[in-house]
Amino acid sequence: MDLLRINTAGSVDDGKSTLIGRFLNDSHALTIEQEELIVKKTKEKGLEDLDFSVITDGLIAEREQGITIDVAHIYFSSDKRKFIIADSPGHVEYTRNMVTGASNSEVSIILIDARKGLLEQTYRHYFISNLLRLKTVVFCINKMDLVQFSEDVFLSIAADINKMAGKFEYKPDVHILPISSLKGDNVVNHSETMQWYTGQTLSEVLHDIKPGEAQTNDFRFDVQQVMHVQNNEFVDYRAYAGRVISGSVAVGDEVIVLPSGQKSKVAELRKFTNTFNEVKTGQSIQLRLEDDVDVSRGMMLVKDNDEKLLSKDIKATLVWLDEKKTVPGGRYLLQAGTRTVQCKLQQIEAVIPPENPEELVQADTLKLNDIARVSFKTATPAFIDSFENNRLNGAFIIIDTQTNNTVGVGFSE
Repeated sequence: MDLLRINTAGSVDDGKSTLIGRFLNDSHALTIEQEELIVKKTKEKGLEDLDFSVITDGLIAEREQGITIDVAHIYFSSDKRKFIIADSPGHVEYTRNMVTGASNSEVSIILIDARKGLLEQTYRHYFISNLLRLKTVVFCINKMDLVQFSEDVFLSIAADINKMAGKFEYKPDVHILPISSLKGDNVVNHSETMQWYTGQTLSEVLHDIKPGEAQTNDFRFDVQQVMHVQNNEFVDYRAYAGRVISGSVAVGDEVIVLPSGQKSKVAELRKFTNTFNEVKTGQSIQLRLEDDVDVSRGMMLVKDNDEKLLSKDIKATLVWLDEKKTVPGGRYLLQAGTRTVQCKLQQIEAVIPPENPEELVQADTLKLNDIARVSFKTATPAFIDSFENNRLNGAFIIIDTQTNNTVGVGFSE
């Protein structure tokens, strides 16, 4: 059974948590304890409709304020598919949480309040979904029950969405649905009130999406550990443990060690007692070479020598995650996979306003939640691909050397 990773986002009080709770309830995926909790909290609040938001608003502070602060992950499965849903907060101040929630997702569900239409956060969330190259974006125009299930309201907002999406070069699969998560219209079951809508429900859309990371043939193997074994079964055994970030490799293939450029051929691919002729993206294995070449943690094995991987100049789109501002000249650690290198923020080219990404803004500093085009200078190569060409090896994080906090996430150009 395949797995689909979903991120939900929207502005404050757009009903993200209620939508997820409704989705689980109508999919018969709630436990008896969760059903009892919903009934209990609904009675405490004196509501007429069931309060599904209690399923995801797990933190006490969230419940007290009626908002979602941190990213909540929900795991469940239907008869056909497994799902992991990341419920991201809606506040502008928590845009960094949305980036975190969406970074591992393949689908983004963006909620829009039918009474309000597109807001600043809508533009921001779609921009981030676009930046992360998510394959599918589903716009759920929620709270249709509060606009009398009006088709005109739906069509007007849908036109605004299409206008916004048309400004971007990258074109994900976009779905636009009229729903009421409170009443259950077009979430799992088709709406009996909005018979003018003949498209798919949210559940049908999610079940039709084919999961899977964007594939690339470029072989990238992150060396995490050098294995030395000396016993009766393995004499002078030396292998390199790590994960195939992208592409594939087979026994007998020639590989290049970065950054030295030394070449050798794959002698064995092993995981515990099992050996393989070929391994592919996502597999963690031990790789043994025919020759005794210099390989250590932090190096990378590739098939083709790409000059970009050895570059110390990295241009990227950066999302700044820290309360403390940054300026050109700031020194940090750049980490991609197991590779960590010293770096300096060389230049802030421009801040990108998500609500209008075509109008770049010149800036001398970056503050929390800013998204900007920047350039870094690294002390040694970080072996990073363009995110456009290889999503699996094109992203990195920036670490403050004083606090050890992650202060930024970047996507290489």
